[in-house]
Amino acid sequence: MSTKEPQNLGIEVKDYSLLTDLYQLTMIACYCGEKVENLRASFELFARRLPENFGYLVAMGLSQALHYLQNWRFTPSQLEALEKTGLFNHAPPQFWTVLEKGRFTGDVWSVPEGTIISANEPILRIDAPLWEAQLVETYLLNTINYQTLIATKAARMRDVAGESAILLEFGTRRAFSPQGALWSTRAAIAGGLDATSNVLAALQLGLKPSGTMAHSLVMALKAVEGTEDEAFAAFHRYFPGAPLLIDTYDTLKAATRLAQRVKEKEISLTGVRLDSGDLVSLSQGVRELLPGIKIYASGDLDEWEIQRLIKEGASLDGYGIGNRLVTGVPVNGVYKLVEIDGIPTMKQSSQKATYPGRKQIFRCYSSGKISGDRLGLAEESAKLNEIPLLELFMDNGQLVKDLDTLESIQQRTRQGVGDLPELTRQITNPQTLAVTLSADLDTLRNTLIC
Repeated sequence: MSTKEPQNLGIEVKDYSLLTDLYQLTMIACYCGEKVENLRASFELFARRLPENFGYLVAMGLSQALHYLQNWRFTPSQLEALEKTGLFNHAPPQFWTVLEKGRFTGDVWSVPEGTIISANEPILRIDAPLWEAQLVETYLLNTINYQTLIATKAARMRDVAGESAILLEFGTRRAFSPQGALWSTRAAIAGGLDATSNVLAALQLGLKPSGTMAHSLVMALKAVEGTEDEAFAAFHRYFPGAPLLIDTYDTLKAATRLAQRVKEKEISLTGVRLDSGDLVSLSQGVRELLPGIKIYASGDLDEWEIQRLIKEGASLDGYGIGNRLVTGVPVNGVYKLVEIDGIPTMKQSSQKATYPGRKQIFRCYSSGKISGDRLGLAEESAKLNEIPLLELFMDNGQLVKDLDTLESIQQRTRQGVGDLPELTRQITNPQTLAVTLSADLDTLRNTLIC
């Protein structure tokens, strides 16, 4: 076995078909051997439970999921590489035939991105020939689980910080991969953040990148030009009015000198950033010195830290959020078979049981607020004051619904969070939404229990 590593492990569209777990392919080979590969199957993607101290999730990642479903193909060179592994020496000939000719031909039902959901509620359902529905599990879980986590954390931070705060995404260097950095940026903006420092992500999303400077610029220019103030002046020479990072040495002394220069009209200043120290007292001190200037904080911030800063009287206009946004406990999303050839199925494992049959989420409202959800079978109808959440996005492999803009997804997220009960929105010990089973679903489940 060669130990030489490829120079690039990036993902291209042509790689979509192979970006899957081995057991998807071994199961497909088995399906082909048993001649069941084209039976109609339904799989649902949902979270078994919410992360600790989460009262809700914000569904995200559908756009990338649909792009994947439209584009995966097995090329001759990929099939040759699979064959050379020797793992499929006993696979039936039909296995190679379905892969060679394969395209996604199924249906996709999903909640729109930005929709608030709870545990055991399907974010997405795939209705397709069994082998197709099986193959796509890995990629769908990857994009939807991660983006849903980031969007939910971003929504919580926006909810805590308030509508007027400026929230900037600074997480690229802490994201789990370059691809993850792009997805986390998208999900963060959709979840409620204002801008990102990731230049590629910003330009791809049609946004303007946002950021300030690093301590290294201040240290380098001070070392070669003499003072911290000369470093500030040099930066403003090329980026007039841009926010300055003022905590490299002594934050309040730097603010004092800047205040004098602003007073004497030697410099036009829009904002400063604080990245260390006691952010409460430092922000208060800077506010007294620079009353008309926006003050930003950064450095391992999350919703709990933002809440603490607000409660203790920090004088801040915005927050740069990185490490604690793009990392953390993952969303426990799973992808489970719920129907095969018209036969409802359910997993009955201890603590991992699922609900059978193709389902629909019926959202209930009372006095303009979300009062809870009813999880029912797909063929059921909504009752008074209920709205069905799952919509048809792809029919027979073709898109049948326009995808939302990032702005509209962000608006849906904010509206959804605003419609939640206060106890569900709180970031510590929240009360999750009540999810009840319809009578038909409950009867079906009891019928199938062994």
